[in-house]
Amino acid sequence: MKRIGTVSYNIYCNFTNYGSALQTWALHQAIIKYTGNTPVLVDYCPDVLLNKDPLNPIKGMWDQDAESRLMCELSMPAIRENYYKFNDFYSNRLNRTTAKYTSNNFDDVKSNENLDGFICGSDTIFCIDEFNGFDDGYYADYPVMKKRSVAYAASFGDSHFTVEDLEILSERIKNFRALGIREGGRDLKYVREHAETPVDQVVDPTLLLERSEYDSIAVPRLEQKKYLLLYSRRYNENMERYAEKVAQNNGWKIVEISLRATNAKKPNRRMFYEAGVEEFLSLVKYAEYVVTNSYHGMIFSIQYRRPFVVFSREQCDTKIEFLTSILGLSDRVVITGEEPVKDAVDYDSVHIKIEKNRQKSIKFLQMECAIL
Repeated sequence: MKRIGTVSYNIYCNFTNYGSALQTWALHQAIIKYTGNTPVLVDYCPDVLLNKDPLNPIKGMWDQDAESRLMCELSMPAIRENYYKFNDFYSNRLNRTTAKYTSNNFDDVKSNENLDGFICGSDTIFCIDEFNGFDDGYYADYPVMKKRSVAYAASFGDSHFTVEDLEILSERIKNFRALGIREGGRDLKYVREHAETPVDQVVDPTLLLERSEYDSIAVPRLEQKKYLLLYSRRYNENMERYAEKVAQNNGWKIVEISLRATNAKKPNRRMFYEAGVEEFLSLVKYAEYVVTNSYHGMIFSIQYRRPFVVFSREQCDTKIEFLTSILGLSDRVVITGEEPVKDAVDYDSVHIKIEKNRQKSIKFLQMECAIL
């Protein structure tokens, strides 16, 4: 049995993020279930995030306009409650390293934590626009990681590469013994052409598990009235208008996870930014309808077979469009909210496609864990 360190964007998100937590938890469960190895969450903070304060995230928030900053300030009690719930999740639901690691001490992690190798992933750890370049932990460029690492479901997001960036990328991918890339298209093609090791397209870790496995940690129903879940990773006026229209037409309450604190004054609405990971799963599970611009908000709507739409969002369009296309759900992607959207989803067909991709991805994970 090997001890495999997972390195991803999770603990030090500037704003707590359900997708980042659940992709890590799912990957750990998959490593245990399908390979028999022991996963260890490397408590890793990239240099670009060292000066971020998760309890006061205004400085590094996405939108710096006055209104968005005000919404963040008004939401601060919920942000802090949410942060502590996430910290409990990382500490109690995952096998976490005994120490925190940065560029200053990362090469000690293998001996300190008795690790045999590393899995880098999942999510947009290869997105140079998000991390101001090629992060050494995410690209396995620390000496202790080179040739002892596999990338699983790493994503480039909507990165913009210059010619010089591509030259660096060609060198960085040589650090890996195998590369599982989450999205197909141009980036996968480039990696296949320049890698010297096995490369495959694999699914996000959250799709490696069945719905019942998430039920094991989801809390009981939190809102007794019928409700629409509005989960906004970034404010979108069209999305909010669409959610309000659908909820009103059906007589549903809105449960909203966002930083729009003033929406609490709206009738028949419950603001719930403080929801922890286990609460988030429950909110998706019992929703009548989900409106989101989150990639993982979309995935868990699919896992729980909920009617949903997903709105376009900067740095998310590539991954959303790729997954919806391979699952036959492209009609669920909207931009203005005026597009015609089918009410019903043929989830039997969708989950047949998921299972096919899941089995292929499990084989990749099994084979590459064996070589670490």
